Amino acid sequence: MRKNNDFGLLILRITIGLLMLLHGISKFSGGLEFISGMLIEKGLPGFFAYGVIIGEVLAPILIVIGFRTRIAALIYAFNCLVAVLMVHSQDIFKISDHGGWELELLGLYFFTAVALFFTGGGKFAVSKNNNWD
Repeated sequence: MRKNNDFGLLILRITIGLLMLLHGISKFSGGLEFISGMLIEKGLPGFFAYGVIIGEVLAPILIVIGFRTRIAALIYAFNCLVAVLMVHSQDIFKISDHGGWELELLGLYFFTAVALFFTGGGKFAVSKNNNWD
Protein backbone atom coordinates (compact mmCIF):
# COMPACT_ATOMS: atom_id res chain seq x y z
CA MET A 1 0.00 0.00 0.00
CA ARG A 2 1.27 3.45 -0.92
CA LYS A 3 1.84 6.02 1.85
CA ASN A 4 -0.13 9.23 1.69
CA ASN A 5 1.38 11.56 4.30
CA ASP A 6 -0.55 14.55 3.00
CA PHE A 7 -3.90 12.83 3.51
CA GLY A 8 -2.78 11.80 7.00
CA LEU A 9 -1.90 15.42 7.80
CA LEU A 10 -5.34 16.50 6.56
CA ILE A 11 -7.04 14.03 8.90
CA LEU A 12 -4.81 15.18 11.76
CA ARG A 13 -5.54 18.86 11.06
CA ILE A 14 -9.30 18.32 10.88
CA THR A 15 -9.35 16.21 14.04
CA ILE A 16 -7.43 18.46 16.41
CA GLY A 17 -8.85 21.61 14.85
CA LEU A 18 -12.49 20.61 15.25
CA LEU A 19 -12.02 19.14 18.72
CA MET A 20 -10.41 22.34 20.05
CA LEU A 21 -12.89 24.50 18.17
CA LEU A 22 -15.68 22.95 20.24
CA HIS A 23 -13.86 24.07 23.41
CA GLY A 24 -13.51 27.57 21.97
CA ILE A 25 -17.13 27.88 20.93
CA SER A 26 -18.24 26.87 24.42
CA LYS A 27 -16.37 29.89 25.81
CA PHE A 28 -18.88 32.21 24.12
CA SER A 29 -21.60 31.08 26.56
CA GLY A 30 -20.09 32.45 29.75
CA GLY A 31 -16.64 30.92 29.68
CA LEU A 32 -14.71 34.13 29.03
CA GLU A 33 -15.94 35.73 32.26
CA PHE A 34 -14.70 32.71 34.19
CA ILE A 35 -11.32 32.87 32.48
CA SER A 36 -11.11 36.63 32.96
CA GLY A 37 -11.80 36.22 36.67
CA MET A 38 -9.15 33.55 36.97
CA LEU A 39 -6.60 35.79 35.26
CA ILE A 40 -7.44 38.71 37.54
CA GLU A 41 -7.01 36.43 40.60
CA LYS A 42 -3.49 35.63 39.36
CA GLY A 43 -2.68 39.33 38.92
CA LEU A 44 -3.00 39.40 35.13
CA PRO A 45 -5.25 41.69 33.07
CA GLY A 46 -8.69 40.21 32.47
CA PHE A 47 -8.65 41.10 28.77
CA PHE A 48 -6.04 38.36 28.26
CA ALA A 49 -9.07 36.05 28.26
CA TYR A 50 -9.62 37.08 24.66
CA GLY A 51 -6.44 35.17 23.85
CA VAL A 52 -8.55 32.05 24.35
CA ILE A 53 -10.58 33.07 21.31
CA ILE A 54 -7.37 33.24 19.27
CA GLY A 55 -6.02 29.94 20.61
CA GLU A 56 -9.27 27.96 20.68
CA VAL A 57 -11.25 29.42 17.76
CA LEU A 58 -9.06 31.25 15.24
CA ALA A 59 -6.00 28.96 15.35
CA PRO A 60 -8.09 25.75 15.04
CA ILE A 61 -9.98 27.19 12.06
CA LEU A 62 -6.68 28.06 10.38
CA ILE A 63 -5.37 24.56 11.11
CA VAL A 64 -8.47 22.88 9.67
CA ILE A 65 -8.35 24.85 6.41
CA GLY A 66 -4.57 24.70 6.27
CA PHE A 67 -3.81 28.41 6.20
CA ARG A 68 -0.47 29.24 7.80
CA THR A 69 -0.68 25.89 9.57
CA ARG A 70 2.69 26.13 11.27
CA ILE A 71 2.05 29.51 12.93
CA ALA A 72 -1.51 28.46 13.84
CA ALA A 73 -0.15 25.26 15.39
CA LEU A 74 2.38 27.30 17.39
CA ILE A 75 -0.43 29.51 18.74
CA TYR A 76 -2.52 26.41 19.47
CA ALA A 77 0.36 24.75 21.35
CA PHE A 78 1.00 27.94 23.34
CA ASN A 79 -2.70 28.00 24.26
CA CYS A 80 -2.43 24.42 25.55
CA LEU A 81 0.68 25.29 27.54
CA VAL A 82 -1.05 28.28 29.15
CA ALA A 83 -4.04 26.07 30.04
CA VAL A 84 -1.71 23.62 31.78
CA LEU A 85 0.10 26.36 33.69
CA MET A 86 -3.03 28.32 34.64
CA VAL A 87 -5.47 25.53 35.47
CA HIS A 88 -3.85 22.10 35.45
CA SER A 89 -0.37 22.57 36.89
CA GLN A 90 -1.22 20.41 39.91
CA ASP A 91 -2.09 17.54 37.53
CA ILE A 92 1.13 17.40 35.49
CA PHE A 93 2.51 14.37 37.33
CA LYS A 94 -0.78 12.68 38.19
CA ILE A 95 -2.17 9.41 36.92
CA SER A 96 -5.94 9.31 36.41
CA ASP A 97 -8.30 6.82 38.05
CA HIS A 98 -8.24 4.88 34.77
CA GLY A 99 -4.46 4.52 34.67
CA GLY A 100 -3.63 7.17 32.07
CA TRP A 101 -1.94 10.52 32.45
CA GLU A 102 -4.33 13.02 34.06
CA LEU A 103 -3.60 15.52 31.27
CA GLU A 104 -3.58 13.07 28.38
CA LEU A 105 -6.15 14.94 26.27
CA LEU A 106 -4.42 18.27 26.72
CA GLY A 107 -1.08 16.53 26.10
CA LEU A 108 -2.43 15.02 22.91
CA TYR A 109 -3.57 18.45 21.72
CA PHE A 110 -0.23 20.03 22.62
CA PHE A 111 2.05 17.42 21.08
CA THR A 112 -0.08 17.13 17.93
CA ALA A 113 0.15 20.89 17.49
CA VAL A 114 3.93 20.68 17.96
CA ALA A 115 4.06 17.93 15.31
CA LEU A 116 2.05 20.10 12.90
CA PHE A 117 4.44 22.96 13.58
CA PHE A 118 7.29 20.80 12.30
CA THR A 119 5.44 19.14 9.40
CA GLY A 120 3.22 21.92 8.13
CA GLY A 121 -0.23 21.28 6.70
CA GLY A 122 0.65 19.14 3.70
CA LYS A 123 -0.53 19.54 0.13
CA PHE A 124 -4.25 19.44 1.03
CA ALA A 125 -4.05 22.89 2.59
CA VAL A 126 -5.31 26.28 1.45
CA SER A 127 -1.79 27.72 1.52
CA LYS A 128 1.34 25.73 0.81
CA ASN A 129 4.05 28.12 -0.41
CA ASN A 130 4.88 30.20 2.65
CA ASN A 131 7.44 29.29 5.34
CA TRP A 132 4.57 29.24 7.86
CA ASP A 133 2.53 26.70 5.85
